[in-house]
Formats: sequence, C-alpha cells, structure tokens
Amino acid sequence: MARFLVTGGAGYVGSHTVLALVERGDDVVVLDDLSQGHRGAVPPGVELIVEDIANTRRLQEIFASWHFDGVLHFAARSLVGESMREPLLYLSENVSNTLRVAEAAIKSGCKRFVLSSTAALFGMPDRIPIDEDSKLFPLSPYGESKLMAEKGLEWAHKIHGLHWSALRYFNAAGADPKGRLGEDHDPETHLIPLAINAALGIGSELTVFGDKYDTIDGTAVRDYVHVTDLADAHCRILDRLEAGHGGCYNVGNGTGYSVRQVIDAVERVSGRPVPHRIGPPRAGDPPVLVASNERLRRDTGWSPRYASLDDIVSTAWAWRSSHPNGFDDAREKGSPPEGAAAPLAQAG
Repeated sequence: MARFLVTGGAGYVGSHTVLALVERGDDVVVLDDLSQGHRGAVPPGVELIVEDIANTRRLQEIFASWHFDGVLHFAARSLVGESMREPLLYLSENVSNTLRVAEAAIKSGCKRFVLSSTAALFGMPDRIPIDEDSKLFPLSPYGESKLMAEKGLEWAHKIHGLHWSALRYFNAAGADPKGRLGEDHDPETHLIPLAINAALGIGSELTVFGDKYDTIDGTAVRDYVHVTDLADAHCRILDRLEAGHGGCYNVGNGTGYSVRQVIDAVERVSGRPVPHRIGPPRAGDPPVLVASNERLRRDTGWSPRYASLDDIVSTAWAWRSSHPNGFDDAREKGSPPEGAAAPLAQAG
C-alpha cells in the first residue's frame, strides 16, 4: 500500500482525487487549512490535518511523522480576477508554498510530486487545440504563479532528482457520479454550477459575457473535463512518476462547448429554465480554449469516461440539487465526517 500526502485535499479537485486514491487502496493524508476546502469533503477514514502549509516547521513535522510515497499539491489561490487585484499575494503564496512543500518532500526522501496547474499558462493560444508545446504566455498573476512553480519544480528535478509532473487543467466540472462529493465554492465562479444555481433560484441570474465571438453561436467556447476523470489522471501520473517519468500534461476533454450549449444542457438535464442575461465580453477572454489531450492518452492510457456535456452536467445537477447549501455547515464546523480521524491540533 502506498501513502500519499494531498495538500488542498478538502477542496474540489483535491477531494475527488483523494476519493480515487482511497478506492484503489492507497493510504492518504490530507493537509488543508479549510480556508477554501470543506471538512465534509474529506472521505471517511482519511486523516485530515488542519494546518496552513506556510507553516514550515509544522510541514517538516508532518513529513517526519509519515513516510510518503508521493505528494499531490492542490493547495493554492486560484481566482484569476482576484489575482489581478492582488498580484503579489498570488505570486508569493502560490510559488513559495509549492516550493515549501517540494523542499519538505525532498528532505524526507519523497521523490514523487504532482502539481495542480492550469491552462491559464497559455493566455491567448497560438493554436487550437492547445498542446503542451503551445506558447506559454500567462495573462494573469494566477497563471504566472503556476508557471513559476513549474519552473521551480524543474530545478528541483535537475538538482535534487525530484520526479514531478504538472497537470494543466482546462475547466474542471461535474461531481462524483455516486453523489458523495460535489463542487462548493464561495464565491462560485465556474459556469456550470452558476448555471445550475440560476436554475435552482440560488443567487442571481447567470451573466453571459459576450455573444459576438466568432464561434458556433457567438458565445465563448471552453473545454470541460469531468472532475472524476481529472482524479483518474492524477492517479495515472503518480504511477508513471514511480518509474521516474515526468513532464507537463494538458488535461481536457478535447472537445469544446459554448456557453449557450452549457445553458441548454442544464435546462435539458434539470427540466428548468436558466435565467440569464447577456453582458459585455471580459477583457482578455479568448473566443475558444480547447485542449489536446493526446500526450496524456499516449503516455498513461487515460481517456475521459464522462466525455459528453450532458454526463458532466447530470452529475453536477444531481449533487447540487440535493445539496443546495453545499456541504452541511454543522458537519463542516463541528465534528469530522463519520469514520474520519480527528484533525491534529494546530501548532502554536
């Protein structure tokens, strides 16, 4: 049995990946400060350590207490708009915290490291679909912070022999098909949950940013990859790193859907209208962002199991409609999930 540390494992993609690791028989320890994650998202039986990864002393203690076979690093600030208002915060926290975790891993003898990265590295892409050799030109401090983190990990590989990979997500979407986990952000910024919230009457109507793009219906086209498929990609990359292989991989469906197509899918799945209005386009928004996932397919045998838009929306709708307030407040703020170990006390 392998043991993995998952930072940010109480968050959206992190928790689904933790679930995938547990289901294949791995031992998992989650490190999360719960500033964005949810205690209720940590699967039963998984050790949860509530701590800020910027606490270097505590981080070193954690690596000294367990032998980890690998690290999956999800913990990060991830809002593009916020990064445009707080650039130094994003650049300092995302980069330094990634390197803190990598350094602790190296010192403990842990040689496998998977970074949660982003398609925001590509900015305005020079070709569609976007492959790993496309030009890297982030248009936000968030994207820049992830690029800097990748560069730091490459130096850790060259000098310390760290085997690392970065998975550059496009648009993570959907929820656990068995309904155990889902997407619960505050604030919510992703299109599919915003459209579902609008259909449920939660919050305000959906704003469509622009309808005059040169696309199939005038609205922007994006690549949506199911969060369970993302989790599967992380597991496969961990196995690949055991043999010393690394590198960066784009993780997307390979198919683009427009904003209007997403709205139509939510209405089709839910049987409810999605109240929406047309707003002005956002500065710097590319008309089309679609991934090439050929390298990931070739190197790991990965392929999306939930590839259709209706499959993605159906799982998201099932979870959100049964959890209109997200993860239960009492469960999150009170005791840990049934069967889970109590969190360790925070260092003073």
